[in-house]
Amino acid sequence: MIEIIPSIDIIGGRCTRLSQGDYATQKDYGGDPAEWARAYADCGVRRLHLVDLEGAKASAPKNLRTLEKIASLGLLTLEWGGGIKDDEALASVWNAGADEAIIGSIAAKEPERMLSWLRRYGSRIILGADARNGKVAVSGWLEDSGIDLEELIGTFLPAGLKRAIVTDISRDGMLQGPSFDLYAGLQERFPDLAVIVSGGVSSLSDIRRADEMGLPGIVVGKAIYENRITLKDLKQCLQNG
Repeated sequence: MIEIIPSIDIIGGRCTRLSQGDYATQKDYGGDPAEWARAYADCGVRRLHLVDLEGAKASAPKNLRTLEKIASLGLLTLEWGGGIKDDEALASVWNAGADEAIIGSIAAKEPERMLSWLRRYGSRIILGADARNGKVAVSGWLEDSGIDLEELIGTFLPAGLKRAIVTDISRDGMLQGPSFDLYAGLQERFPDLAVIVSGGVSSLSDIRRADEMGLPGIVVGKAIYENRITLKDLKQCLQNG
């Protein structure tokens, strides 16, 4: 069974979503992220995808208190991304309770730093590969790096990269289904890498299709907030899996 990974995007300590990475489309869904985390754990979820949207834009973590609160529950494996640009920022994320760190912009801008983190922390480092038209976007998706997605992934495999969360920005938050051809191609090209689907999930059928394709994990965010996938659906899906 594919691993279902609920996403909580955070601005000001609150649950928020963007569409296609555009901060002008910000929609506040309210609620305490820690309470959402508890509800997900009650459904049988084991891993939570946390994104500090303020941190991504500001190039430094901004919602670490929220991370600390969720980590204090001790219920889930926490992967955290947003604003991790140097050793100090990464240390602050570890200290706040993250189990794994998602590295996006720095992987594209400073590959040597990313390589050093992979060598030091191993599988605790996840590549956040966010692409627009096949090219990697950075700085909260506000800039295009010009680097090809497959080229970026290939840079880090020799250093032990095990997991990449790949987001097609054009699909993110649009509830139109993921770019399945993209993920199938990446998984075929990089068979030893766990390619995680992110962006566009709209229904349980999307999750089932990704599962049938043999993809190892899928991030689900807006579809839950918009009740396209209910917590009851999520619980049943995980139990049946």
